[in-house]
Amino acid sequence: MAGSSAPRSDTDLVERVRDLKPLIRSHAARAEQQRRVTVEVVEALTDAGILRMNVPHHYGGYQTSLRTQVDALSEVSAACGSAGYMALIQGGTGFIAALFPDEAQDEIFTSPDARVGGTLIPSSKAVPVDGGYVVNGNSPFATGCQDADWHLLTALDDTGEGPPKMLWLAIPMTDLEVLDDWNVTGLAGSGSNTVVARDVHVPTRHVLPVGPLLEGTFPSRRNSADPFYGMPVMLLFCAWTAANALGLARAALTEFSERIQQRGITYTFYEHQHEAPVTHLQFAEAAMMVSSAELLTADLVELIESKVANAEPYTTAERARIRGQCGYLARLCKEAGDLVGSASGASSLHREVPIQRIVRDLNALNLHSFVNPSANLELYGRVLSGLDAGTPFL
Repeated sequence: MAGSSAPRSDTDLVERVRDLKPLIRSHAARAEQQRRVTVEVVEALTDAGILRMNVPHHYGGYQTSLRTQVDALSEVSAACGSAGYMALIQGGTGFIAALFPDEAQDEIFTSPDARVGGTLIPSSKAVPVDGGYVVNGNSPFATGCQDADWHLLTALDDTGEGPPKMLWLAIPMTDLEVLDDWNVTGLAGSGSNTVVARDVHVPTRHVLPVGPLLEGTFPSRRNSADPFYGMPVMLLFCAWTAANALGLARAALTEFSERIQQRGITYTFYEHQHEAPVTHLQFAEAAMMVSSAELLTADLVELIESKVANAEPYTTAERARIRGQCGYLARLCKEAGDLVGSASGASSLHREVPIQRIVRDLNALNLHSFVNPSANLELYGRVLSGLDAGTPFL
């Protein structure tokens, strides 16, 4: 990939991204129409350094604090939910790439701005062969794949002996086919098409077993002693998706604040919506929902960062709580969006009005199987009730 002009440090990263919001916002409708983030926005985010947040220092990356990552990703998401989601996937998948064997990292991070995508849906099969695996299958929901250099494809190593093992496989995008099948109603501009592997040979050095990773073991020698890469990937995903939800919900409040000054309430005597008591109740309740979501996000981020700083292990209850908080705050953001969206009037149905897109994006995020509020609350409730969490993805 071409190099970028990204600064060598993440100092002022949030401010750099915030300065891009007018550009990102102006391209949001076009991203939805073309079903992928525009080239201009992809390049601008790359030049701002958003892809370097989780890349190791020795490759020119930032290893940015989680708090700063959440702040930066929420700014992108406030301008465009699809751009924010693509940024969190590619920025986050860079973290996973840093857990692969060092030889694979040397190939992936030929630039600190390498664009790495990935999925955790084991719908492909990996057949062991001499020196690695041959992989076949589809990998759906591959966000940003059309702009990626590498894809971390999840497959099952099914040897027929015992239960299959889940693997992450680092594959150059040039070895994969992209299906043009991302035609959806929410996060529509994220370019989350299906990628297809057809008899792709993957060398052993490009393999990351998922089971040991979930238990805190990964093959990178250089990064295994770095506390930064000791943060659990699944819990980081909770923080990254929280940023997407918060950015979208904050944008919904901003849009609503502007709309109520410019319109009345049809078939009533209110010529200005902002003067109606019902509007006051709606706005205040939505704002309180978003504030609550912000507090939940701050709490889970603080817990993850404190574990890193103090080199402390997690209890199962702590891991389950973070999953529960992720789902609950996403639901709060969705409910806030639904509330102000439904109060925005029929004119808000026009595609050029951002609030209708924000509402759809929040709904889509809440449907994500890892974010889904009901599933995450059940998981946390099981642990609170003294039962097994029912999943290894903690």
